Amino acid sequence: MDLSSFREEYLKDTLHRRDLDDSPFQQFDKWFQQALKSGIAEPNAMSVATATPQGAPSLRTVLLKYYDERGFVFFTNYTSRKAREIEQNPEVSLLLPWVTLERQIIICGKAEKVTRAETLKYFLSRPRESQLGAWVSHQSSVISTRKLLMMKLQELKNKFANGEVPLPDFWGGYRVLPHHMEFWQGGPGRVHDRFLYTLQKDGSWNIDRLQP
Repeated sequence: MDLSSFREEYLKDTLHRRDLDDSPFQQFDKWFQQALKSGIAEPNAMSVATATPQGAPSLRTVLLKYYDERGFVFFTNYTSRKAREIEQNPEVSLLLPWVTLERQIIICGKAEKVTRAETLKYFLSRPRESQLGAWVSHQSSVISTRKLLMMKLQELKNKFANGEVPLPDFWGGYRVLPHHMEFWQGGPGRVHDRFLYTLQKDGSWNIDRLQP
């Protein structure tokens, strides 16, 4: 199928240096709050790119669960492919694609495990079904049929029927500590606005405009 005729002009907004906060975290929060108010679906959905030590990449979508000036946190199974690759190569890239706003944010940084206390706090906030879901799957492993998953889920429901669902030792969070953050605003005629924050040795951030 030839998609070369697909065309959309990006006319919703522009981005100037004077619009940007000196802190990329404050700028992220500003844009994230605007994304929330816009009503777009799953504004915290983001793609996470990892790579093996040999440079073979992989990509998947997860949910950003909280952020602050320490970094950006998501949760996963520590036996998953993403976790295995992070263990070998902690440099990752995050992408939040807010297409309807004609915006995207790219975050590059180092991923590290959050504390067990942080993981437990989040785990306890999850609905019981989601807590059980963390137990049921050996993420990224091959399975012959969905029926086996559902059978295991029922076994877990029976096992934990009379008490709280405990935190699995193979499940937890990662915090991405950024060293680069790019804010992209679509522009007419593909002349987009792009600004790159780069972390300096003294902890400050340098801001450069990039060509589209």
